[in-house]
Amino acid sequence: MQPVIPRADPAPSRMSYRLQRLMLTPLYRRLIRFGLPVLVIAGLVGGYLGSEARRTALVEQIADLRHQIETRPEFMVNLLSVEGASTSVQEDIREIFPYDLPASSFDLVLDDIRVMIEELPAVARAEVRIRQGGVLVAEITERVPVALWKTRDALNVIDIEGQVIGVVNARSERADLPVVAGEGAPEQVAEALDVLHAAAPMGLELRGLVRMGERRWDLVLSDGKRVLLPESGAVRALERVMVLHGAQDMLERDLAAVDMRIAARPTIRLNEAAMEDWWTITQMSLGTN
Repeated sequence: MQPVIPRADPAPSRMSYRLQRLMLTPLYRRLIRFGLPVLVIAGLVGGYLGSEARRTALVEQIADLRHQIETRPEFMVNLLSVEGASTSVQEDIREIFPYDLPASSFDLVLDDIRVMIEELPAVARAEVRIRQGGVLVAEITERVPVALWKTRDALNVIDIEGQVIGVVNARSERADLPVVAGEGAPEQVAEALDVLHAAAPMGLELRGLVRMGERRWDLVLSDGKRVLLPESGAVRALERVMVLHGAQDMLERDLAAVDMRIAARPTIRLNEAAMEDWWTITQMSLGTN
């Protein structure tokens, strides 16, 4: 009779059963597949970077690699080209340009350069871009001077918006521009140009326009005569003066001013000598009567 050999129990142990069930859990499988490698890599990296010397060497290697990439010929800017600007504005732009060329295009902040250029008084608008071949191009739209604004301290060149774009030492330097004066004159320079354009057919030499009380204009002739214009309708009032002048050469007479501030009642102001002559003639007329 043969001895009975006990068979091994085919059922898994409790621990094995739990491990098998755990392996079937999606979260646990993701943790084993992805989380464990990440932890191992993080541990290795942390161990490597635990040394300050190794960290310093790694930073230097990255900086050197970045420098090698940024200074490649295709990324270098070698020349600044200023287009659409006068010689003086070009000189101003090159003087304030904050970078030394050649420089890497990664180091140039184009928006900052554009804002810096547009802060120049003579520049209305600027566009900055890098052209193929390593050329930094600044396309400039300059402000157009339309008048000279005379103050106590200077003779300023202004544009149609009243922006001061330069200073001249003498009227003869910009004899092509009309002169305006007074507080608030730059803000109303467009209206001043309309008045001067309307006065052109009179054929008289004009000294300029003076803004009075920041409300209205006085047209000043070269001999000192003034035409006092109203707050509104200045061009129309001047046209009435032109009609009177054309009919009677009014502005050629010995007048100090023509007051058109009240449209229904134009007033003529005589010079002192003319006033004395008028009084003399009046007294003689009264004595004769």
